Amino acid sequence: MQTPQYHTIAAAIEYISTHFLEQPDLETVAAQVHVSPFHLQRMFTEWAGISPKRFLQFITTAYLKQKLHETPNLLEAAAMAGLSAQSRVYDLFVTLEAVTPQQFRSGGEAVQIRYGYHNTPFGHAFLAATEKGIVSMQFLEAGQEALVLEQLRAEWPQARVSADEAFTAVLVSKIFNAKPGEKLHVMVKGTNFQVKVWEALLRLPAGSVTTYSRIAEYIGHPRAVRAVGSAIGANPVAFLIPCHRVIRKEGQLGEYHWGSTRKKALVGYEMSKVNETGEDAA
Repeated sequence: MQTPQYHTIAAAIEYISTHFLEQPDLETVAAQVHVSPFHLQRMFTEWAGISPKRFLQFITTAYLKQKLHETPNLLEAAAMAGLSAQSRVYDLFVTLEAVTPQQFRSGGEAVQIRYGYHNTPFGHAFLAATEKGIVSMQFLEAGQEALVLEQLRAEWPQARVSADEAFTAVLVSKIFNAKPGEKLHVMVKGTNFQVKVWEALLRLPAGSVTTYSRIAEYIGHPRAVRAVGSAIGANPVAFLIPCHRVIRKEGQLGEYHWGSTRKKALVGYEMSKVNETGEDAA
């Protein structure tokens, strides 16, 4: 879970994505990210379980359009996943609860929030949680540590907020190294509409994708596609509430609050874990 390794992987993903028409070989990509071909192949395979070339196939528009056709609606997607409709890559189950109306109005009065900064397979991240659940998880770029903490305090102005990386480290370990049947709880602060959208996202199985319009249809507001997009953009808990699985109907990945390259990494990583059973050659 070292951030420097993710930065190298992210640079490789971005280079391959922007030069895919040239079909760059492993040596070319390795030179661009300043590591040896052997090291890049090993690093990438350890991270994703497949080669960089195979990874790229998962995030191409053609492949994503195919995935959209495989799961025409959220109800079907959830049914296909059976009892594991909320499962993540490592059999991680996530449940969601909205704060009480009183907590919403009071700005989190009497709520104790502890936070920490940690390395993850997708870069540096900020996590904040109460005893009842995770309230925020944000992927960070360099220098954003103070900004995300300021945003948390603004969102929960009356809460007692304190640093406690020992507490949050346990949660981060569960997220990215979950044991079978591991469960995590998120506690969100949002409008009724936003909460409905976030609950719909939890119905998406790992390795699947859907569109904004399908989310809108699922929550009973088929014309509210733009509002759905806004709610997805306001998702306070990255990765666990999987807004990265929502893409454009044309099969393009689209925008992402924590960066388009990270979205490619998240989607491709999950698809590789679901679809691949062995290592591919470059």
